[in-house]
Amino acid sequence: MRIALFQMTSGIDPAANAAAIVDAIGQAQAGGAQMLFTPEMCGLLDRNRARAADKIVVETENPVLNATRDAARQHNITVALGSLAVLRDDGKWANRAFVIGPDGEISARYDKIHMFDVELASGESWRESAAYEPGEQVVTVETPLGLLGLAICYDLRFPALFEALGQRHCSAIAIPAAFTVPTGRDHWHVMMRARAIEASAFVIATAQVGEHEDGRHTYGHSLVIDPWGKVLLDMGGNSPGLGFADLELGQIDEVRAQLPSLANRRIIAK
Repeated sequence: MRIALFQMTSGIDPAANAAAIVDAIGQAQAGGAQMLFTPEMCGLLDRNRARAADKIVVETENPVLNATRDAARQHNITVALGSLAVLRDDGKWANRAFVIGPDGEISARYDKIHMFDVELASGESWRESAAYEPGEQVVTVETPLGLLGLAICYDLRFPALFEALGQRHCSAIAIPAAFTVPTGRDHWHVMMRARAIEASAFVIATAQVGEHEDGRHTYGHSLVIDPWGKVLLDMGGNSPGLGFADLELGQIDEVRAQLPSLANRRIIAK
């Protein structure tokens, strides 16, 4: 089956980001894709939290989510909306992924579990936990790809989450991201390939890229990796755009038959 990835340079205006996503949904469907994947924080990317605050609203009022649902229904396509900043019922913020079916209904939600709290040698400092509340649930959902596991960006570095997804025998894992340039340059490809190999599953990692309105720079290189660890698509680190990949789903069983690591897995006593 064919999938599409929308590599973005999201900005601080949700309406502009929504329009770009809606256009990509139409292009993806016209290009023969059954699913479209977008990056982390595709609806609003703004490190100025005071400025962003009035744009972070509950799901039912989120213009990017509503526009995406309408476009998915119009074009009869499944959309894995990488993540949006949303206001929870308790008044806290969540970094939340959505899977939207071709009927426009939300079939899954996943709140990012691991908060990006780091001090990089480049001088960049990030404290995601200062504004966002971490999720607690491992989430999988049936899609045209089969069982899809959900993760977001920094989750990539925590094997326990992927152990849990592996135990569910996902056909694919979506890992949308807004990776920094220093960490992306040294860690992005190797860690994404490792996750695909460990799970014997496709990894679909749609990324933010380039220089953003809020002053940050992101690494790009949206990837599709097959269950053997081969890179099927790398969209590069220079510009946004739409990319396509054709997946042979029968490869999942072929790889698992050759290297049955999921079946051979044993629990290690602590």
